[in-house]
Amino acid sequence: MTDETSRRTLSHYERNAESFWQGTRDHDVSQNIEALLSALHRPPPLRILEFGCGPGRDLKTFVERGHVAIGLDGCARFCEMAREYSGCDVWHQDFLALALPPAAFEGVFANASLFHVPSGHLPRVLRELADTLVPGGVVFFSNPRGDDREGWSGDRYGCYFDVERWRALFTAASFVEINCYYRPAGRPCHGQPWLAMTWRKP
Repeated sequence: MTDETSRRTLSHYERNAESFWQGTRDHDVSQNIEALLSALHRPPPLRILEFGCGPGRDLKTFVERGHVAIGLDGCARFCEMAREYSGCDVWHQDFLALALPPAAFEGVFANASLFHVPSGHLPRVLRELADTLVPGGVVFFSNPRGDDREGWSGDRYGCYFDVERWRALFTAASFVEINCYYRPAGRPCHGQPWLAMTWRKP
């Protein structure tokens, strides 16, 4: 099942890489980027890992803000696109088979990506993200909010958890919560399908 979740999900993104880029390149996630950077309390340049960088939209923004950004994605086509668009180093790694350097980053930005990790692997993956952060480093994530279920949505596997499930997972990995909000901003709660949270490594 583990191999199948990655294989099918990544195959979907490989097949749809160009249309995904066209559909997301103009999305405004400045609120999410600011949530990460404001929690770091240090001026640039900081080393930031984008976990699930896609075609590189947000990598380019981090660089324009003066930071050293490195992308990571399991989709080979996304990695190629991200390198070309952002000029950043981009690592081709499956989320379920990470090889991250220890204490290498001040921040991890996981925008609409972490929910693709099956729940049975999330504790390990969160520990690996903690290990690649320096002490006091910060993880930001934005995931679809849901009713504590997981499974297939077409050819993509996802975890659609509520805020308390994510709190339990990050707390168990020894992170400390900084912030929590729903997106998009300015809408009533039922019109905000995305949960965003920021967490600090002690």
